Amino acid sequence: MSKPILEFKDVDVFYGPIQALKKVNLHINEGETVSLIGANGAGKSTLLMSIFGQPRAGGGSIVYNGIDITQKSSHFVASNGIAQSPEGRRVFPDMSVEENLLMGTIPIGAKHADEDMQRMFELFPRLLERRNQRAMTMSGGEQQMLAIARALMSRPKLLLLDEPSLGLAPIVVKHIFATLKELAKTGMTIFLVEQNANHALRLSDRGYVMVNGEIRMTGTGQELLGNEEVRNAYLGGH
Repeated sequence: MSKPILEFKDVDVFYGPIQALKKVNLHINEGETVSLIGANGAGKSTLLMSIFGQPRAGGGSIVYNGIDITQKSSHFVASNGIAQSPEGRRVFPDMSVEENLLMGTIPIGAKHADEDMQRMFELFPRLLERRNQRAMTMSGGEQQMLAIARALMSRPKLLLLDEPSLGLAPIVVKHIFATLKELAKTGMTIFLVEQNANHALRLSDRGYVMVNGEIRMTGTGQELLGNEEVRNAYLGGH
C-alpha cells in the first residue's frame, strides 16, 4: 500500500481573529490524484497556501514525506519536491514562455531544463508555438497551460493545482484535464483544488468536500460523484 506523501493533522489556520481552517485532517498517498472541492470562500486555497506557510498553520501539523513542514520556509518546501500552479495563473507577464518555464527550475537548478522544456512542449503543443511570445499576450487558457508547465519544470514529487479551470472556455478545460489525466498515468501525485467538481472528481482517486473551513465529507471520486448531497450542492443536481 502507498504511504502518505502529505498529511494534514488537526490543522487550524487564522487570518487575524478569523479562523479559516478548522481541525483539518486529510492525506494524499504517493501516486494518487486527490481533489478538494467546495464553494468559493470555503478555505480551499488557504489550505493549499498553508503548505508553503503562507499563511502559517496556527495549530496542528502538516507533514510531507515524513517531515513536519508546518514551520518550514517556502523555499524549503519548494526545493523538496512540492510545486504549485496558483489560482489566477500568475505567470510573469513580461517574460516569454521559455523564460517563464526556466523560472520553474529555480528550486532544483537548470541542469535538466532543455530536456524538461521539450517535454512541456509535447504536453502542451500550444506553448511550443508561443515559446518566444510574452506571457501577457497569451489567452487565459494558454497562460494556464504555462502555469502548470512551469510548476512541472521543478520535477515535483507532489503537484498542487489551484482552480486550473477558473475562467476558461469548456474546450480548454477539457484539454487541461486530459493532460492532467496523462500526468496521473505516469504516477505523479496530484492535489487538485477545484470549483468544477464534475471534472475534478472524475479525474480523482479520492476527494474531500470542504465547507466553511472544515472537511465535511470524503470518499472515492466515484462515491462523491454519486452522492446526492454533493450532486445537489456542486453538480447542479446532475
